[in-house]
Formats: sequence, structure tokens, C-alpha cells
Amino acid sequence: MTDALVSVEAHLERILTAVDPLPAFDQPLMEAFGLAAAEDVYARVALPGFDNSAMDGYAVAHADVATASRETPVHLPVVGEIGAGQASLLAMSPGTAVKIMTGAPVPAGADSVVPYEWTDHGVANVVISQAPDRGQHVRPKGQDISEGDLIVQAGTVLGPRQIGLLAAIGRPSVRSRPRPRVVVMSTGSELREPGSALGRDSIYDGNSFLLAAAARQAGAIAYRVGIVPDEPRTFLNALNDQLVRADLVVTSGGVSMGDYDVVKEALSPLGTVWFGGVAMQPGKPQGFGTVGEDAIPIVTLPGNPVSSYISFEQFVLPAIRRLMGRTPYTRPEADAMLTHGLRAPEGRRMFARGILSVVDGRLAVTPVGPQGSHMIGDLAESDALIVVPESVTWVEAGETVTVQPLDEEF
Repeated sequence: MTDALVSVEAHLERILTAVDPLPAFDQPLMEAFGLAAAEDVYARVALPGFDNSAMDGYAVAHADVATASRETPVHLPVVGEIGAGQASLLAMSPGTAVKIMTGAPVPAGADSVVPYEWTDHGVANVVISQAPDRGQHVRPKGQDISEGDLIVQAGTVLGPRQIGLLAAIGRPSVRSRPRPRVVVMSTGSELREPGSALGRDSIYDGNSFLLAAAARQAGAIAYRVGIVPDEPRTFLNALNDQLVRADLVVTSGGVSMGDYDVVKEALSPLGTVWFGGVAMQPGKPQGFGTVGEDAIPIVTLPGNPVSSYISFEQFVLPAIRRLMGRTPYTRPEADAMLTHGLRAPEGRRMFARGILSVVDGRLAVTPVGPQGSHMIGDLAESDALIVVPESVTWVEAGETVTVQPLDEEF
């Protein structure tokens, strides 16, 4: 590991430069849900595709009913009926009416629809006691979407409304980038699976669950690998077994300066993975590079749970979003008033845990407990990271700070 610290921006740029968006391909609409469109989509048909009725009622020519009122109703013969999807009657003559259902095509010769409520519901003849405006209750062709309109721009995340629109214009699929496959590995001979018995010097593995859940929340397919002990050969064998199903590998632990830092010890000889310090707290020891014949990107994170999670937010989350073709890569930030004073280390960017609130109509943030990198209970309680610049060592209560809200989707 090199002695000089690199900036958060430099390490993130290192990662984003080396990670390419996954190839896009046509995917069925429901498979594309939550993904970013990788093409501009233009409407092949108009919506509506034809003039249709907005009400159950009678299709008429406005000139025939313009004088209708309760005192002087208009009587018209009913010459047919049109239901949605049952358009056997395509035209009508002046001086007649056609019973019509919501969504059914308005026949040629009609330009307005009289709702049932304004009639006597006649079958052979209908008595109309109120006149619609010309064109009232008719949805004209192309009122919503015209043929050739741009309806989804490349990069748009396909949510329920976009999926519904694509289906409505007849698209069975859309070109998009797939969910990246993220393999998560925890290293440490002291780790045990939740539910198993603990020894006096062992701990449960929370990191792999934390990181796999974070990867899934980011939109990836997460594969959590069983615990890997502090043995370089065992780690390399486990890693090589996983590369066949990985677009990105994330490890936690084993990247610092100790005698049993297995990830650094195993990967450093490859010459394709950088290890060094990043000017941040927590999360100083970091690593990034590629492994395997296919040069799969690997991000190596520190082992303390808070360090690991905050490092995921700053470096892995942007990599996942780049693989998916989703922008922005990093979480949006906001300004908030700090409710309690906060001390920060000189020369390193601090990411402190905090809880957001609103005080006197203003967004505020309260630091959560001690800021130790092992305190996962405080991490679970927080919903934001307070970002303190490298040049600042103390922030007074009441000052404005930058926050990264953690629970907001973007």
C-alpha cells in the first residue's frame, strides 16, 4: 500500500474510468422494469389510435342536437350500437344516433357524444334533453401521443408509467442494459455465519449481508459468497470460482497493513490491482483493479462495517450505476443545518452518520452517536451521511453542512 493518500474524487475517477457500461440488448418489458433505456423510443402509432368515445352514450352530429334542452328535447332514431373492440358500424347518416360505449370508435358522420345521463336511454329512438358542445366527449386521434413522437429518451429509468406507455404503443421489448451481477465476498478467519455458534474470538459476518443488500438496492443482482478465511490460496480459489458469474466483485476486509490482510496479499502479486489510502474517514484503506482473463473489475473495501458501507456508497454504488447506464453516478447532495457540533480529522474527508429532520422549516441533520467505524448500530439508525471537507476540523452547531441522504432513490 502506498503512503500518499489519494482524494476521494481521484479514486472514484479511477474506478469509473475502468468500468464500462454493460452491453445493451432488447429485453421484454417486465424484464426491463427498473433499468435504463439504452435507446430513444419513438411512437409507432398514435394514442388514441382513432377518434373514440370518452363516455357511454350516443354518437351524434352536433348540428342535429344543438338545440336540445329539457323544454325542447330532440328525438333521434338509433341506427346501431358500437362497443369497444366491436366496431361493425363505421359510419352514420345525419339525423340519426348510434349507441356507443366508452373507448369505442366514433363513426364517420358523428362529431360529439351525448352521455346517457342526458337522454332517456332509448333503444330504437332516443330523447336527448341536453346538448353537448361540438366535439365534447370525443377523444380525438393523437390527442395524447402522435405517431413519431419521442416518448422515452435513452437513459430514462423504466418505471411503471414508462413500461405502461411502451406497451400502449405496441412495444413488446425495449433496448436496455441488464442488471449487473455483483459478487460479494467477506474475508476473515474470525467470521461466522449468522445462526451458528460463536467462539470466544469469533464474530458474525454482517458485512457480506450489508453489502449484498446494498448492491441489490442499487439495482444489481447480488451473489453473497460464503466466508473466506485469511488464507491467500483459499481466497484466490474462491475468487476464481466466482468470476464466471461476475460483472463486478466486491470484497470486505484484508486490505490494510496487518499480517493477515489476505486480499492485499493475494492480489498484489497480480499487478492488476491497486492498493492504497484514500483521504477519507472512515474508509482510508482501499483497493481497485481487475482480475481474471476477462478483466473483471474488483473493488476491495475495508473490513469495519461502517467503513465498508460508506466506501460502498462512495465507490461501488457509482460503479454499479455506470454498469447499468444510469446517471447520475453519485448520490445527490443537499444542504442541512447541523444541530450539534462535530469534530473532523484534518486532511481527510469525513463521512459522519446522521439523522435528517426539519427544524423551523429547514432541513437539519443530527450526528448519530460516536463515529467509530465499527458501530453498525449507529449506522442502522442513521439515514444520511454528513460530508465534512478535508480542510475542516470542527463544525459548529447551526452551521450549514453537506449531506448525502441514504434512503432516497435516485
